[in-house]
Amino acid sequence: MKTKLFKQIAFWMLLLAGVFLLASCGGSADTETEPADSAGDTAAADESTTEEESETVAETETDADTDAAEESDESGFVLAPQIAEKIANGEPLVLRVSYHDVSNEFAPFINMGVEQAAAEFGVDVEMVGPVSPDANAQIAELENLVAAGIDGLAISSVSSDALAPVIDRLIAEGIPVVTYNTDNPDSDRLAFAGQDLEQSGYEAAVVLAELMDGEGDVIITTLDAAAQWSIDRETGARRGFEEYPGINVLQTVNTGTEPQEIYASIENAMLANPTVTGILSLECCSVSPAGEYVKRNGLTGEVTVVGFDELPTTLQLIEEGVIAASLSQAPERQSYEAVRMLLDALNGETVSDVDTGIAVIDQSNLDVYMQDN
Repeated sequence: MKTKLFKQIAFWMLLLAGVFLLASCGGSADTETEPADSAGDTAAADESTTEEESETVAETETDADTDAAEESDESGFVLAPQIAEKIANGEPLVLRVSYHDVSNEFAPFINMGVEQAAAEFGVDVEMVGPVSPDANAQIAELENLVAAGIDGLAISSVSSDALAPVIDRLIAEGIPVVTYNTDNPDSDRLAFAGQDLEQSGYEAAVVLAELMDGEGDVIITTLDAAAQWSIDRETGARRGFEEYPGINVLQTVNTGTEPQEIYASIENAMLANPTVTGILSLECCSVSPAGEYVKRNGLTGEVTVVGFDELPTTLQLIEEGVIAASLSQAPERQSYEAVRMLLDALNGETVSDVDTGIAVIDQSNLDVYMQDN
């Protein structure tokens, strides 16, 4: 009886163990299904992430392309196809340096720099310009040069206002333009080579005021009081004189450009203002006539003259003690640098302004400038 009971209990225990085993196996199957679903979710998540990353990359590439386009736009100048083709084919380039008045006494100094650049760089470059400060004549000549197929222009403008639209159009057409000697800062010109005109006017005024011991009546002389270069220098000069309360600027004399006219204008101004003890010339060509007036009328030592540039007559009058000082702006370097900047622009290089500086010429360093002349 006990044996039979024991067998029944064993049977039911085995049966229950089987049930538990089956339940355990079923549970494992269910448990394995969940990772499979999780892997599917992960794959879906990875796919979603990949799509997001692709969109981000696409957006980044689009932004980069936009930035590149903007950078290209900001760089501004694009060389004309016909000029680019000449460069690619190694054909000779033709450059011209337009000076605002080839008849004045400063022009030969500009031409010296042009000739130096032509020899050094082996390029077809010449100085051109109107015979007299005539904006219409300068513009007409520039238009003819463009029609003939010029590859680059350096321009010293008769009039900033008149020349600016021409410069802007040439730049838009892909013809490189730089300015020198006289600037067009409001135009699209690529760069400027020359002196800071306002600062040079300031320096000249300070030199004169110091030589006058900060006291006395002064007149300012200029070939063209309406020209931007003259306005800039006079602005600087008047700022300089303001630092000397004892200096009184009586008049700005607009002398004109003809030699006899210049002398007559200075003579009339001096006769009208007999108290003048200082003359400041704003350019090359009225300083010598001012010195001549002082010399002819026995006013050496009584009237102090300061001007600009190193014309031979100016240097001679400095040597004689008639003109006290003259400020150089390195004219040869101005035109030389203008040609170099054009060549750099044609070769795809970025060009920037060149300040040719301010140097005071007096008896202490006169021999250096006399040798150059």
